[in-house]
Amino acid sequence: MTQALDATDLKILNELVANARIPVTELARKVGLSKTPVAARIRQMEEMGLITGYRAILSPLKMGMTHVTYLEVRLSDTREKALTQFNQAVRLIPEVEECYMIAGGFDYLLKVRSHDMADYRRIMGEKISALPHVHATSSYVAMEAVVEQNWISV
Repeated sequence: MTQALDATDLKILNELVANARIPVTELARKVGLSKTPVAARIRQMEEMGLITGYRAILSPLKMGMTHVTYLEVRLSDTREKALTQFNQAVRLIPEVEECYMIAGGFDYLLKVRSHDMADYRRIMGEKISALPHVHATSSYVAMEAVVEQNWISV
């Protein structure tokens, strides 16, 4: 998909990633075009599905979610139906910030945000352990965020 994008499209995307609320007139000035073609390019990238939406990014720390735990999950069943059931259920847990299916010694890796260890224990006991087909888990508590990015430049 990025093959169809030119350097100006990439500049527009970088600016939008950095500040999705930038006025089109300011964005146009930054990329060296007038307002109309910039707006048309944005609309085209939205229609292509490259830009999927705009949202506010909240600070987990300011929200009191200072505790980060990475969690390995092993399932008792890895047939397609079980994977689908797990995927659907884990998406409903708001404290699960990220969830990846892994090829390796376990099935899923979750990033869980909580207020503190007691809150994490509650989330584990009430929500994660109750997910379909969970057989075993291993938790790794993060002590410090060394690199944490909300976006990747294009």
